[in-house]
Amino acid sequence: MPDLELRKFATVVEEIYHEGGPPAGEPLLRAAALAVIRNPFAGRYEPEIQWFMEKLKPLGLDMAQRLAKAVGGAERVEGYGKGALIGAAGELEHGALWHAPGGYAMREVLGGAKAIVPSSKKVGSVGTRLDVPVTHINASYVRSHFDAMEVGMNDAPRADEMLLVLVMTTGARIHARAGGLAAAEITGEDGLR
Repeated sequence: MPDLELRKFATVVEEIYHEGGPPAGEPLLRAAALAVIRNPFAGRYEPEIQWFMEKLKPLGLDMAQRLAKAVGGAERVEGYGKGALIGAAGELEHGALWHAPGGYAMREVLGGAKAIVPSSKKVGSVGTRLDVPVTHINASYVRSHFDAMEVGMNDAPRADEMLLVLVMTTGARIHARAGGLAAAEITGEDGLR
């Protein structure tokens, strides 16, 4: 990654067969790509930080490509989300810099998904966990795809680091039956329904 100090990268894939009900014929795949990088703003307040989003774009694209491959291809992806954990010497706003590079990278890899990519971010210490929200890639109101994936690394983020995350899933929650808009009913016009 040009101009990024990458310390560590991981891809995690969960195969979910059931949540206490009957086993699914094919498991739901829930996958996360995690990258630990140095936070260039750690330890100080920097008024101009938007330039760093441009530096994060190649990382976002690489992570999105790895994730799509990990779940068997972009055509299998139905849900997505993103998140950022900022080390204690940083600030929450540094995590907001991941919104565009992470979200647009997934949309590009998935062929122009329409729904906003949900996200979470927080400042934390080494070993902090983050729940990354997930929604359907083309309609945020598809209730069966409301989900989350807990992520983290035992040695990150250090005080001067960021742990950046992308998540993709291959379908609805394994025993989804809470009603609401179904994936088959998506009109695909506004990213919501």
